[in-house]
Amino acid sequence: MIVDGSAPRLELARKAVAELLGTALLVAIVVGSGIAAQRLSPGDVGLQLLENSIATGAGLIALILAFGPVSGAHLNPVVTLADRIFGGVTSAAAAVYVAAQVVGACIGAVVANLMFELPAVTTSTHTRSSGGLWLGEVVATLGLLLVIFGVVRSGKAAAAPFAVGGYIAAAYWFTSSTSFANPAVTVGRTLTDTFAGIKPSSAPGFIAAQLAGAALAVALARFLYPSIPALDVVVPHEPATSR
Repeated sequence: MIVDGSAPRLELARKAVAELLGTALLVAIVVGSGIAAQRLSPGDVGLQLLENSIATGAGLIALILAFGPVSGAHLNPVVTLADRIFGGVTSAAAAVYVAAQVVGACIGAVVANLMFELPAVTTSTHTRSSGGLWLGEVVATLGLLLVIFGVVRSGKAAAAPFAVGGYIAAAYWFTSSTSFANPAVTVGRTLTDTFAGIKPSSAPGFIAAQLAGAALAVALARFLYPSIPALDVVVPHEPATSR
């Protein structure tokens, strides 16, 4: 008997494209709204951050609702890695997801630059490197994953898009790092020398802090939800409960 393996491969391809498109749009929102904020509110960094945070939070809600039914709308390598630890995806699928997210993030930054008539790639010169900023990224990522775990593992997956969008909008303000909380987005933001950019040499420190925050979140989730079976940590892959 010959088993046709094309169906699983097609399904993974669909999910990978969803992750690529979703992450590309997320970075386009982050970078594009940052550029627009700089131009609309020159000289007022607080107002620029407000505009950037509102656009990002609202955009996240829309993207999670749109791509959740296809791939779970991880849009973030740390979410994918946490999902792998809890058995939501296989190792092979996780690797494909992460690759798609990183590629998508880079595409999103390039598209945002081009939309505002900047060179496609403008390597950021915005240094973000200090103990306080790294701690901010640990806190931002820890909080993001705990929000996802708490909402989904308590049976309220339909609220996840709104919880995640709201948390990220808030974390722009209460964390010193303005809450990147996403390794793929961090890589993408090195490609734009604008409001949302991060200098390439600063990216490894941010990514290390994000991974540390994710590890803490996984450990806390195991402690906080000991009697609940392992669940996918993001929005389930059905339209009825469409991060």
